[in-house]
Amino acid sequence: MTIEVRALPADFERRRWGEVVFAAFGEELHEEEFAIFEQLPVGDRLFGAWDGDALVGGGGVFPFRLTIPGGEVPAAGVTAVGVIPTHRRRGILTQLMRRQLDDARQRAEPVAILWASEGSIYQRFGYGLASLAGSIEVERARTAYRVPVEREGRLRLISRDEASRLFPAVYDRVRVQRPGFFARPEPWWELEILADPESRRHGAGPKYYAVHEVDGKTEAYVMYRIHHEWDAAGSKSRLQVIELIAGTTRALRETWRFVFDVDLVHTITAPRLEPDHPLLLLLAEPRRLGFRLGDALWLRIVDLPAALGARSYRGHGSLVLQIADGFCPWNDGRWKLEADEDGVRVERTDVRADLLADITDLAAVYLGGFTFGQLAAAGRVVECSAAGLKRADDLFRTDVAPWCPQVF
Repeated sequence: MTIEVRALPADFERRRWGEVVFAAFGEELHEEEFAIFEQLPVGDRLFGAWDGDALVGGGGVFPFRLTIPGGEVPAAGVTAVGVIPTHRRRGILTQLMRRQLDDARQRAEPVAILWASEGSIYQRFGYGLASLAGSIEVERARTAYRVPVEREGRLRLISRDEASRLFPAVYDRVRVQRPGFFARPEPWWELEILADPESRRHGAGPKYYAVHEVDGKTEAYVMYRIHHEWDAAGSKSRLQVIELIAGTTRALRETWRFVFDVDLVHTITAPRLEPDHPLLLLLAEPRRLGFRLGDALWLRIVDLPAALGARSYRGHGSLVLQIADGFCPWNDGRWKLEADEDGVRVERTDVRADLLADITDLAAVYLGGFTFGQLAAAGRVVECSAAGLKRADDLFRTDVAPWCPQVF
């Protein structure tokens, strides 16, 4: 069997591509959902895998700007990668990943990012676990704060049109402060964030949009919907927080208080929260949150010197890394990283290595989600010089945990 992977021709019927990808995930292709997808900024970055004239797999890439420690970089946002069941275990996924990463390199994107359907899949291609996300499920009756919040400003429900004007500025203020966020162009806001097609409700009610304001300035926003359920005892309804972004600590405290105080709700749930979320310290009964951590953003370093050179570091110092990368051999080898008052330099070297690591390990520390010390404790990084781990962690350490609030 000869499989050819190539970008979709400009005149190719994208719905056919969508049917194949949805079949790979065993899901139904909803017309309104695919109509939204067709309007998103993918350009010429949809790929297909052909067995003769038959399309048997596909994948896409969104061009993102990803926040990293000290700045941002272009990033390939990998999405909708799949192969139909009749053609699995034949290396087609490997070909699709090869094509996507080669394309990202040609476009000077130092990193690629994705949300993994299964974590074991993408580590084969050099993706490392770069961030975590928290989730909660808490009964409304158990949401008392340890210290009552003094209300300041106001919270109000707003229309979708007003949300499109107010939400982006709050998001962008937070985005530049937290690694793992990606910039959202206007079409993304309208189509992916604010849109509320029936196919996304899964039996729940419509989206509600609310803002927290102080002196006329929007400091936070929240989107939520309610899954209604009643029995003889009363409401068993569940409020699902879709996204809550706060630019100040007071706005975060008050906006979550608003969410917890919505009447006729039994349970509040929220996926994809900050892994270091303040709610654990805000609530009088933190155990009641049911706070759980899970994998979130996976990152692949496509161009090692460009990726490391774009990042900021804590203080000055140098580090030599021996990196193994079998899938992108241009990254394989020994690299010297130097950070000082003149900037950051990354170049190949023959100097003895301080650490031995896989490219997936470097991806795990890139945004600050993990440390080299944690990886060494898991048997994934080898220290080759005295205090090499400490020096590496001193350089790569960040003030906040990375967080990506949206699956793409």
